[in-house]
Amino acid sequence: MQSKPAAAPSSLKFGTSGLRGLVVELNGSPAFAYTRAFAEMLKEDGSAAASRNVVLVGRDLRESSPSIAQLCCAALHEAGLEPLDCGALPTPALAYHGMRFGIPAIMVTGSHIPEDRNGLKFYRAQGEIDKNDEASILAWHGRLGIDSVPEAARTVRARTPDIDLVAAYKARYSDFFGDGALKGLTVGVYQHSSVARDVIVATLEALGARALPLGRATSFIPVDTEALREEDEVLARQWAGEQSLDAIVSTDGDADRPLISDARGMFLRGDLVGAITAKALGADAIVTPVTSNSALEESGAFGTVLRTRVGSPYVIAGMAEAIASGAQAVVGFEANGGVLLGSDVVRDGRRLAALPTRDAMLPILCALGEIVAQGRSLADIGAAFAFKAAASNRLQNVATDRSAAFVARLQQEETFLAELMAPLGGVAGINSRDGLRMTAKNGEVVHFRPSGNAPELRVYVEAVTQERADDLLAWGLSVAGKQVA
Repeated sequence: MQSKPAAAPSSLKFGTSGLRGLVVELNGSPAFAYTRAFAEMLKEDGSAAASRNVVLVGRDLRESSPSIAQLCCAALHEAGLEPLDCGALPTPALAYHGMRFGIPAIMVTGSHIPEDRNGLKFYRAQGEIDKNDEASILAWHGRLGIDSVPEAARTVRARTPDIDLVAAYKARYSDFFGDGALKGLTVGVYQHSSVARDVIVATLEALGARALPLGRATSFIPVDTEALREEDEVLARQWAGEQSLDAIVSTDGDADRPLISDARGMFLRGDLVGAITAKALGADAIVTPVTSNSALEESGAFGTVLRTRVGSPYVIAGMAEAIASGAQAVVGFEANGGVLLGSDVVRDGRRLAALPTRDAMLPILCALGEIVAQGRSLADIGAAFAFKAAASNRLQNVATDRSAAFVARLQQEETFLAELMAPLGGVAGINSRDGLRMTAKNGEVVHFRPSGNAPELRVYVEAVTQERADDLLAWGLSVAGKQVA
C-alpha cells in the first residue's frame, strides 16, 4: 500500500496581523475555508446572532483583493451570515464602523508586504481577534476540512452598507480636530498605492491644510513603515527640496500605520510618532512594546509607561490593564508607528471615541496639529523627546529553537551574559518580556528577540549617536550569528 505524499508546506500563517501568505495559496479554497471557520466561531459563541448575522468585508488596492473579498462574502453567505461589501477602504475605517455598531469584520489586505502576497484580518465586534480566537478559527478550519470552492460561490453578490463608512471615518477626525485646525500648513501626501491616499488628501483639506498629492502609483507598492525602501527616502528628500512643505505624510498599504517626514524629507521613527501623538492627546498612560525607545520613560512626558511584548494584541491587553489601573487617557503604539486609542479623549469640548486598533490617520493629524499648536517645525518637536539613536535588523533563516536557545542561555548563564556584554562595560539591567533586552552600564541597549512569525532572530540597539548605533548593530548581529549558526 502506497503512503499518501506529504502535503507541501504552506506559506499561510497567522501572525499579529491576521492570516497571510502567497496569493496563489490564499486566493481560492483557503480564503473560503478560513472565512467559513471564522463564521462558525461567531455562530458558536453567539457573536453572529448579536450582530444580526451581519459581517463587514473590506479590502485594500492589491490586484488580488477583489477576488479574495468575493470568496469571503461567498463563505459567509454559505454559513448563513450576511456579508456587507464595503469595497476598498482603510482598515481602521472598517474597524471603526464595526466597533461602533457591534458588527464583526474581515479586511482583505497584506498591509505592507509584496503584491504576490495577501492576507485576511479578522475583527470581532469589539476589535481585533486575539490568540484564543486564532486557535478557535484554526480548530474550525480543521473540523470543516474544506478543500474546494462551491460553484455557487462565484455568483454570490453581497449588498453594500447603508452608511458611507469612509465619510464616517473622515467625520470622526474633522469633528474632533475642528475646522481650520491645520490652516496654514502645506503637506505633501505620498499616495503610492495606499488605500487611504484620497482619504488623507480630503481630510487634510477639510481641516484647512493645503494638501499636495505626490507619487500616486498605478500598481501596488509595498511601503513598509518599519523598513523603508531607499527609493521612498530619496523621493521624500527630493519632494522636500523642490517645494516648501511642512511635512510629508503617507501610510502602508491598508492605512493602519503612518509614515511621516519633517520639512526636510526625513522620516520620523514610528515610536517617536506615537510619543508625539500621545502627548498631543494629553495621555497620562502609554502602552508600547519593549522595542520602542527607552527615552519614553526618561522624557517624563507620561505618568505611566507600560511595556508589552511585540504585537498589537499585547498592546491592546496592556491598554485594558492601564485603564483598569485608573488611567484616564490611554494611547498605545508600536515601533512601526501604528497608534491605538485605548480610551475616549476629550479636548476643547470635543470627544474622540476610543479605537483600539492600529490607525494611521490619528497620528498624522496629531503630528501636523502640533506644528500649528507649538509654532515649531516637526523636526524640533521630535527632537524635544531626546530619543536615543536606534537601529535594528534581523538574521534570517534561523530556526526558532536556535534563537530561543541562544536567548535562554543569556538569561540562565550569568557568565555567558557577562562575557558577551563585556565589550560594553557589563550589564546594568535586563528585560525579558520579549526576548532579552539588555541595558549596558554605558547606557547602550542591545535586544535579541526571536521573531514570532518567521525563522528570524531580530536585533535592536540604542546608542548616543547613529554612527555608534550602526556599529553596535553590526556587533550584535555578528555575536548572535556565531551563536545560532
